[in-house]
Amino acid sequence: MLIDFFYTLRSARLPVSVKEYLMLLEALQAGVVGPNSEPGDDELGEGAYSLDDFYYLSRTILVKDEKHYDKFDRAFAAYFKGIEMRADFTQDLPLEWLRKNLELELSPEEKAKIEKMGWDELMETLKKRFEEQKERHEGGSKWIGTGGTSPFGANGFNPQGIRIGQQKGRNKSAVKVWDQRAYKDYDDTQELGTRNIKVALRRLRKFAREGHVEELDLDSTIRSTAANAGWLDIKMVPERHNNVKVLLLMDVGGTMDEHIGRVEEMFSAVKSEFKHLEFYYFHNCVYDFMWKNNRRRFSEKFATWDIIRKYNRDYKLIFVGDATMSPYEILQPGGSVEYNNEESGAEWMQRLTHAFPKFVWINPEPQGVWQYRQSISVMQQLLSQRMFALTLRGLEDAMRLLSK
Repeated sequence: MLIDFFYTLRSARLPVSVKEYLMLLEALQAGVVGPNSEPGDDELGEGAYSLDDFYYLSRTILVKDEKHYDKFDRAFAAYFKGIEMRADFTQDLPLEWLRKNLELELSPEEKAKIEKMGWDELMETLKKRFEEQKERHEGGSKWIGTGGTSPFGANGFNPQGIRIGQQKGRNKSAVKVWDQRAYKDYDDTQELGTRNIKVALRRLRKFAREGHVEELDLDSTIRSTAANAGWLDIKMVPERHNNVKVLLLMDVGGTMDEHIGRVEEMFSAVKSEFKHLEFYYFHNCVYDFMWKNNRRRFSEKFATWDIIRKYNRDYKLIFVGDATMSPYEILQPGGSVEYNNEESGAEWMQRLTHAFPKFVWINPEPQGVWQYRQSISVMQQLLSQRMFALTLRGLEDAMRLLSK
């Protein structure tokens, strides 16, 4: 029973054991879930369980670490074809308004003719549209709709608008995103395709002897044995650890989805190289809170002020992100695409870099396109040009700067 489901999870590299699979079967037979189930049922009968019940029961029993939730969701959806992925989205607009019938494609000349609104005008106009609009619109330039040049909606084009009801970004020009999104954590078990990242990170080293005596001191053993006329005298010392303290702040979601593989490789390397490592996630720019788990990113927030106060100035601060966003997200109060932040991202960046004088920003975006991203230029100015590419050369230069 459900043996193919078990093998699907294993194929997704989830650490699911046969014992846990048998425990799931026992729970089903005992009628742990299911509005119409009775204890002692021998099978998952038609209508006995809702798919939601089975999803949460199987996840509870089979997944022992929250970092595997995303892998489980994808494997679950692959096995039960046609089942939507679980996410907590708010739907304040009629879904009919956002139905995708066409996706607008314009030439560069046509795009250049479309004027963009300023921040205040954009927010005020959106408020008016909510008050005035009563029906669905498609292909226009004014209302909340799809496939047009309006600043509000999905699957169209506007040089500066608010994206509403679109699965992912297309033109990277939205200054705010209406939908609440959940991003997956970076996987720290990702195997490195190359050891180069680790080698580059080792430029940031300060070794110290720590812990119990568990490492052979070969030189001392030879000297002591020779002094004892050949009688073996083994000497042990505590293991050496990199004593550098690192605070890692990582951008996740949105345009960073294009760089997941490379960032996961770097994250794996950092976790293996630095014993004293603390990490948090943010989206696009740092504001008044960050988080450690993307599933609970809105319920388990860590205030940025608390992070600044918690860690000493001897921590090396490393930002990881593509810095690709609307400049409003950095410079404007309320500029975050997800909520109305009271203070601009620039102010928080200045506080962080003042609190941790040894800092760098690692950017996975190809360095050749940096000059075409206004937000990258703004961020470089805030960081005193301490931005480096996620390449072997870039990592070496960044680690060398941090070690000074």
